[in-house]
Amino acid sequence: MMWCRLLAMAMTSGSVMACGNNGEPDTTATFDVVVENVGEAYDFTASGVFNTPVGAAAPAPIGPGEAYEFMFDAAPGTKLSFATMFVHSNDLFYAPGAEGIALFDGSGSPISGDVTSQLMLWDAGTEVDQEPGAGPDQAPRQSGPDTGAADADATVRIAADTFGNLPSVSDVIQVTITSTSATGFRARIENVSTATTLTTMGGAQLAAPLAPGVWVLHTDDAPLYTPGNMDSGDGLEALAEDGDPSGLAAALDARTGLTVPLSPGVWLVHGGEASLFTSDQPDAGLGLEALAEDGDPAMLATMLDGVMGVQGVGAFTTPDGASGPGVILPGGSYSFTITAAPGDRLSLATMFVQSNDLFYAPQPAGIALFGADGMASSGDVTAQLLLWDAGTEVNELPGVGLSQAPRQSGANTGTDENGNVRITSDGFTYPAVTDVIRVTITPRM
Repeated sequence: MMWCRLLAMAMTSGSVMACGNNGEPDTTATFDVVVENVGEAYDFTASGVFNTPVGAAAPAPIGPGEAYEFMFDAAPGTKLSFATMFVHSNDLFYAPGAEGIALFDGSGSPISGDVTSQLMLWDAGTEVDQEPGAGPDQAPRQSGPDTGAADADATVRIAADTFGNLPSVSDVIQVTITSTSATGFRARIENVSTATTLTTMGGAQLAAPLAPGVWVLHTDDAPLYTPGNMDSGDGLEALAEDGDPSGLAAALDARTGLTVPLSPGVWLVHGGEASLFTSDQPDAGLGLEALAEDGDPAMLATMLDGVMGVQGVGAFTTPDGASGPGVILPGGSYSFTITAAPGDRLSLATMFVQSNDLFYAPQPAGIALFGADGMASSGDVTAQLLLWDAGTEVNELPGVGLSQAPRQSGANTGTDENGNVRITSDGFTYPAVTDVIRVTITPRM
């Protein structure tokens, strides 16, 4: 046994030596493991277009008595912004202020009611204003889109009543938001103008149509425009001049999605008789629930230590470059080092934080650390990961649910599910595994 210990001391740090019960040396290898968050950090949680009047079969403007409606889910702290063209103008549009409309009150309850008082008529600053209802370069009368002269003041600003015939906001549009559940909402944009709402200097009387528009959920201000600044060129001009929301909708869509943090997690080096969990069986109560629901790996790491077949266990908790434990956002990573012998396998688990009890992990058998030839494995092993449901808490809409870690009042607050650990399949939409996480193993030479 003494010679084996001396030999082990002589090995490099990249390949250590362990001794079996008979004193013979067994080669082991040291691996560096990196868990990266390769997801996107999105600006907006949801966005879309409203273009088809209620009861209609195809997109169209809305006239007196007609309305657009759209539904959405939002978490506390979220605000709604939207924009729709004042059609009898060169580049005017209705929208809330740059801060948007808060969807929850100060106590965290969802709002319901008429929010028209929070709307204003804005000038996009992209085209010279002509008399509302009479200008030849306005959508109902122009020969084609984008035909007017450029505005000398190219900033987005409150519309000026230069010609003295702009109707008040509430004489044209009414917006009502209705709470449909703890996180669900319906928005209704109604045209309340009449056939005499707009009077031109020539004496013509007109209704005030509203055009298809865009909506977006956000937490930071100014998702559509910044007062006093030029239009950003993302499509507001086409919406405000021609009632075409498609360009702005596409720009918003590219910045819309679910930003997924990853939690501290557990790693396990094991043989075939040990695993983090058993598929299609209830959670064993060793700590997977705390990891999958609350991102806390401590109990699971402790309970697995010393279990038969476990060669090593630990937790990765501190992001690379950080001074203390925390989640990793897109661009962040965790790193840890393991030692294993041929036949050993690696398992790990980290919480999909925008969920009730979902986690990334390989199949219970784990990831082979050595090939059939005994050579240490190396490279990207993400293809072996799956998104699992711990079966301990009823799932809510990802990124919105009030019992999910970023929004819950405390640990373990959701509705018990009493289900089995299984591959996630709950009717909600989740990003592909490889769009969120990457795991790489590298043997030290």
